[in-house]
Amino acid sequence: MLKVIINGCLGKMGKVLTRCVQEDEDLKLVCGVSQNPINNGSFDIYPKMNDINEGADVIIDFSHHSTLNDVLTFAIKTKTPLVIATTGYNEDELNKIKEASKIIPIFHSSNMSLGVNVLLKLVKEATKMLNNFDIEVIEKHHNKKVDAPSGTAIMIANAAKDVLPNVEYNYGRYGRKAKRSENEIGIHAIRGGTIVGEHDVIYAGHDEVVELKHIAQSKDIFAKGSITAAKYLVNQIPGYYNMDNMLS
Repeated sequence: MLKVIINGCLGKMGKVLTRCVQEDEDLKLVCGVSQNPINNGSFDIYPKMNDINEGADVIIDFSHHSTLNDVLTFAIKTKTPLVIATTGYNEDELNKIKEASKIIPIFHSSNMSLGVNVLLKLVKEATKMLNNFDIEVIEKHHNKKVDAPSGTAIMIANAAKDVLPNVEYNYGRYGRKAKRSENEIGIHAIRGGTIVGEHDVIYAGHDEVVELKHIAQSKDIFAKGSITAAKYLVNQIPGYYNMDNMLS
């Protein structure tokens, strides 16, 4: 039975992940971490990773980018494989993750959905064939989401940029001089209601438009994807892993 620690266990995704872990017969939830821990009858919750006394086979992180140093320090100290599903990292933080992966196995993805990762592969293929079309990415999420654009929208844009390395990102448009430049990908964020997550990729050419779309209908898909990643990661040597590795 795989022993799991959840960082961010009381957040919206953390609660979903906690339920999914507890429902999985192959997993045991050892403890959780939350900045504002509350009494929990089924498992201990700590305010910081370094307060943890228990050992585990894997850590799943669905928290906030500000806790990165705490989770990396603990994972490295205890040599525990780490699944990172948190979004909103800057370049410096991403470099810290990659440096830590030289010591422990780290699985990092801004979106743990199988469908989204199939979408990324389709984006690369579509961009190759429609390389003279204008590309726009529109993401929609609930009104509580803090970071924008979503990590998944950036992943989509990066997938297109892998094919067209000279493009630049335009994060929304405003004003009287907002004409689209030739080599850009527009990325737009919508926030409202309880939208779990929607991502549209628009290829606009002369007199024709092609659209790729993914709709998340519940948060369970992200939790279960991270569990699948955890089961994969515990059998790996130190390194930086993502969905491409697991799905190949």
